[in-house]
Amino acid sequence: MSLANDDARSGDGSAECRADRRSEGIVHSYPLLVHNHGLATALRLLVETLPYAIVRWGVSLASAAACAVWIAIGAGGAAWLGVHVAMAFGVCWLLGALLVGGWIWAAVLRYAFHMIACGHVAVLTELITQGRVGNGHEGQFAYGRRVVMARFGEVAALFGLGELVRAVLKAFHNTLDTLGEWLPTPGVGTVVGLVNAILSAATRYLDKVVLSYDLARGGADPWRNVQDGLVYYCQNAGPILQTSIWMVILERGLSILLWLLLLVPAGLTTMLLPEAIREYGALVTIVVAALLASTLRAAFIKPLFLICMMIRFHALVQDQPINASWVGYLDGLSDKFRQIRR
Repeated sequence: MSLANDDARSGDGSAECRADRRSEGIVHSYPLLVHNHGLATALRLLVETLPYAIVRWGVSLASAAACAVWIAIGAGGAAWLGVHVAMAFGVCWLLGALLVGGWIWAAVLRYAFHMIACGHVAVLTELITQGRVGNGHEGQFAYGRRVVMARFGEVAALFGLGELVRAVLKAFHNTLDTLGEWLPTPGVGTVVGLVNAILSAATRYLDKVVLSYDLARGGADPWRNVQDGLVYYCQNAGPILQTSIWMVILERGLSILLWLLLLVPAGLTTMLLPEAIREYGALVTIVVAALLASTLRAAFIKPLFLICMMIRFHALVQDQPINASWVGYLDGLSDKFRQIRR
């Protein structure tokens, strides 16, 4: 079953039913097989899509190792030039290394990570809505790439979409001043700064949630789907942010715990390094543990909570009429929303 076939994705099947739903303000009709957004359900889906997690971990690990080597080359080369040639040459070397490294990150690695994440979202969306991937014979990587590229045609369009969605979400979050009323924790109003920081982190999940809505809904106009997905998010901002805030807090807590656990193997790894590096053993151990923890966090922990938010969003918007007044509100709030509408 292809995501590009929106008739096949309809949960009602008949044109009359779809017309009735649209007359009620419900702009989508797709099945939803998973409603529980708990961690146990998310873990099961993560295991089912483990190939994506492993590939993401491999790419993250390789990029972290390359980053460490590049930093060593940049700092070491700058120090050598500064001592043996001239300080100006050392500074130029370091700036050049930083510029080249930044270009590689912006032009190559960000695209690679984004495409892996979007392919993973496509496979997860199919499992959540259909219970299987495609026709059951297509590999997860082939399916994810085929579906995502069929929707957006090129990587640049998909990458630009993510940037636009994050900009709209950021603008919307900046208007929220009643988060304390949504959260059950007493005295939460005293930690507004922390909540805003968490909202910023949650935005990195929510743009993938909006992409999942587009893939589940199907149809000929992905940009209209994304617009409606943002409207649905604003309609359900309270329950979604309740879920996302606690998910982000738990994700950060698990990340810190993972880093602490990795200090032991990182220390053993430091003992195997050359003596000149072992002189800075404590610092090297902390950095190695942080790099390992960041790769595992990106590959396994963050996708786990992304799955929770995806399920929560789909369950909330199922059979829910869309409030068209939000379109005008978001139009006035951010010109990025109008760009999505083209």
